[in-house]
Amino acid sequence: MSAQEEILSDGRFSCVARDPRFWEMPEKERKVKIDKRFRAMFHDKKFKLRYTVDKRGRPVNYTSTENLRKFYALSESDSDLSESDSKELAVKKKKKKKGKGKGEGDS
Repeated sequence: MSAQEEILSDGRFSCVARDPRFWEMPEKERKVKIDKRFRAMFHDKKFKLRYTVDKRGRPVNYTSTENLRKFYALSESDSDLSESDSKELAVKKKKKKKGKGKGEGDS
């Protein structure tokens, strides 16, 4: 038997397995649902910080957007919209760059 099973079979700790206070929180409830108004924080440069050390001084290489994705989730209706909107946004940016290139050549 593993150590966890031994602990749960012990009479002193058997209530821990049945007590909802000690259950692991489900992924659906763990993440905070946000709507489409705040979806820009996942891809906007203003929200992106690059960390080189963690809170204890150990070297790490991750960004704040990874933390945002860990704690926040788009609501289901908005997640479908965000994928299509991100594609549209990329197309609009390309069009703007092409438009600026033509305008700069005329002046």
